[in-house]
Amino acid sequence: MPDAHTASFLPKYRAAEPLFVVILIGVAVTVFLTSLLSGIFGMAGGLILLWVLLFLYPVGTAIAIQGVIQMVSNGSRAWFSRAYIDWRILGILCCGVAVSASVLFVIDYTPDLMVVLIGVGLMPVLVWLPVKRLQLDASRPSHAFIGGLLSGALTISVGVAGPTIDIFFIRTQMDRRKIIATKASIQTLSHLTKIAFYWDAASSLPAADWISFLIAAPIAVLGARAGNGILQKMTDANFRAWTRWVVTGVGAVYFTQGLLKLI
Repeated sequence: MPDAHTASFLPKYRAAEPLFVVILIGVAVTVFLTSLLSGIFGMAGGLILLWVLLFLYPVGTAIAIQGVIQMVSNGSRAWFSRAYIDWRILGILCCGVAVSASVLFVIDYTPDLMVVLIGVGLMPVLVWLPVKRLQLDASRPSHAFIGGLLSGALTISVGVAGPTIDIFFIRTQMDRRKIIATKASIQTLSHLTKIAFYWDAASSLPAADWISFLIAAPIAVLGARAGNGILQKMTDANFRAWTRWVVTGVGAVYFTQGLLKLI
């Protein structure tokens, strides 16, 4: 992870043309693979993309950049599955996100790297909770609002919130396509919110960095489309089982790095 000194000379180091090409290829491959994962599982790709960006940029900037790419990826996934979106649930979720964003803006929240690593690392615990006992159901307005509230708070404070939204959909009577479509829609809007929240941090990026991310953005659509195709061939049981293990593995990496920061 870069400190302030490292971040200051990275833009100059990237100015060399051969290095820019390497960075562009690396960004493109990373974006495609993470968007592919998001297209299948609805979350894991965003976790991995943020992890990569945290090695290259300060926390706020990394969260904003991840938001731009994930907004394109999630937005395309929502568009491909737009026929399955539950607009009533989406509207209530948005209200919760708006409240969280307003509170964090008022208190002038500033992200910390250790908090982000540990926060994201602990997030997979949510997919192992006994959701049948919690009785959470996104189809109930009060539960959808709480889900949006938590999603907005985590998306802005630590950069991702996929598993949080997921536990509110597990008990609904929706099939996997409706779950993915509605989650993709709220995640798109949540990413848009965090981009606005961290815009000052991202706006100072050098032109070469923005060019590489703008070129990579359409690749996110290709990855999401490919992932959506794989999703259609999966059973609901395989979808839920694989989601748990993939997210848990990624979270373990985050949590380990967070603990090392404490030492």
